[in-house]
Amino acid sequence: MARNTSGPHAPSTLTVKGRNVRIRTLGVVALAGLAIWFIAANTGSVAIRLWIPTVTLPLWAVLAVTLVAGMVLGGYLFRRRARR
Repeated sequence: MARNTSGPHAPSTLTVKGRNVRIRTLGVVALAGLAIWFIAANTGSVAIRLWIPTVTLPLWAVLAVTLVAGMVLGGYLFRRRARR
């Protein structure tokens, strides 16, 4: 892997199998892989209290919903900040 610099403000990239890939992209892929592994490894059931009812769900489902909600909220905040 070789570092590719095309200017002072160009994003950092690495060459992987002949393709330039941003380091940020590699980080996101690694974190997504770890999150999926963590969710798949936790298969027990948990009881969650929602204001009044108590619901029993598999832990992987709770973690997946939390991950998706975090991604949606992060994407919303990122786009909102980019508009400024």
